[in-house]
Amino acid sequence: MQPDCNLTEVHLKKRNMGHSHHHHSHANIKGRKLMFSILLNMLITVAQVIGGVVSGSLSLLSDALHNFSDVISLVVSYIATALSRKEASYKRTFGYKRAEIIAAFVNSATLIVVAVFLIIEAIERFYEPKEIASNLVIWLSLLGIVVNGLSVLLLKKDAEDSMNMKSAYLHLLTDMMASVAVLIGGILMKFYQIFWIDAALTMLIGGYLIYMGYDLLKIATKVLMLFTPDNIEVQQIVDAISKIKPIDNVHHVHVWQLNDDEIHLEAHIDFKEDIRLSEFDAILNQIEEEVYHTFGINHINIQPEFGKCDAKRVIVQD
Repeated sequence: MQPDCNLTEVHLKKRNMGHSHHHHSHANIKGRKLMFSILLNMLITVAQVIGGVVSGSLSLLSDALHNFSDVISLVVSYIATALSRKEASYKRTFGYKRAEIIAAFVNSATLIVVAVFLIIEAIERFYEPKEIASNLVIWLSLLGIVVNGLSVLLLKKDAEDSMNMKSAYLHLLTDMMASVAVLIGGILMKFYQIFWIDAALTMLIGGYLIYMGYDLLKIATKVLMLFTPDNIEVQQIVDAISKIKPIDNVHHVHVWQLNDDEIHLEAHIDFKEDIRLSEFDAILNQIEEEVYHTFGINHINIQPEFGKCDAKRVIVQD
């Protein structure tokens, strides 16, 4: 006798529709925030380029360059957010769920590249310090603090749950801090004529960008390479599943993170008995509950086996 799945199907459909609606609504809000931040950063970039050329300030020009990289990173994040809303299809069975991870990778990588460029420019300026129009530097750095500060506040909440939004947030946060450093430098140049501080601050900004960008780049790379998430121990998953009767062996295990929301588990399971399919379904429900509540894994694919002659190691090279 087949189980009555009508109630379950209706429940799942409603849940999925609610989740889909929430995802699309949240993505739309993120998109609007990103677009507003793009416009703000385009404004400050143009202003700082003009100000940097007029004043001769390398730190102001470096801040403008970083702001321009912010614009690019925000555009990348915006496109990725838009793509993530696209539905799956026969040709793209996962849809564009990894678009935001790719955006996080690109943005964190560009953050490091920009930082290296700034440090090289700063070293060259140390040997040829120039007098700088500090008043213009002070006012434009204040403008940068206000604009980037507003953008940071807009994206802060979303950055907690999304690698893509975090990469954009880090660009803006580090740029706000860079503007603070430029402001301090402008004040020191105005009142104490310490013009070498311009290059020194640029080097500090570059070092901080590398520090911030590297961690996110490492995380995004691990996700793209299908590495097991750092907070999950594969052997612990195997041990937990193996305690369920009548499971004999768990092997050929893969655990990977698809995006910010999905962690997948794939495994082969040997059974001690030649069980019926209905019994397997009941055990499968147990496995799903165990790995979700204990390890946060929300997508699993289990291959049941009985007496099959294959490699029984936990990790098998495909």
